[in-house]
Amino acid sequence: MAKGYWIARVRITNPERYKDYVAANAEAFRKYGAKFVVRGGQSETPSGPVHDRHVVLEFESYATAKACYDSPEYLRAKAIRDEASEADVVIVEGFDG
Repeated sequence: MAKGYWIARVRITNPERYKDYVAANAEAFRKYGAKFVVRGGQSETPSGPVHDRHVVLEFESYATAKACYDSPEYLRAKAIRDEASEADVVIVEGFDG
């Protein structure tokens, strides 16, 4: 079965409040078995809008990735994220080859 991924590009507008989001998302990520593939780190943007932070999360499946995003646990964390940042998030199915 192909894995599922979240790909997020984030512009942090309130760094102190964003720390609260990082703490709050742990519950949902633990429950749904999320694994960080990319979490911050050095980057460059040769094309497109610049973002402060890039994150890639891996899940057991596309369905699990969607379930995590729609879960009550993540929706609570997302409310904090929305206060502290502007984020583009894509949920995508990985290649099962």
